[in-house]
Amino acid sequence: MSEDIEVVPVTIDVTDDAMTAMAGAMGGAEDGDVLVVSVLGGGCSGFMYDLQIQSRPDDDGWQFISCDGITIAVHDKDSKQLSGITLDFVNSLMGGGFKVINPNAQKACSCGKSFR
Repeated sequence: MSEDIEVVPVTIDVTDDAMTAMAGAMGGAEDGDVLVVSVLGGGCSGFMYDLQIQSRPDDDGWQFISCDGITIAVHDKDSKQLSGITLDFVNSLMGGGFKVINPNAQKACSCGKSFR
């Protein structure tokens, strides 16, 4: 029994700091690897962002965005929640990490990793 999902074209902005961090992280990746950005249930606000480097998915239902030689993949099921996001990379006293700025989120945690 399949569930109908609303699929929208995905656009993602990437800051210069995030681009530098992605290039560093992808430096040891295999040819054909992509950065998968997805939404998982959980976190303090209901949903969490998940970023993983993995082999390019070859099944249907994926959208691919090319960004300075790096491919970002988003599954159609996450397209409505992720279209229009900005990926940033921030350094702080507690360490650095990717931060997602999401205009679609009704509420976001200050950590930048959880939203509703």
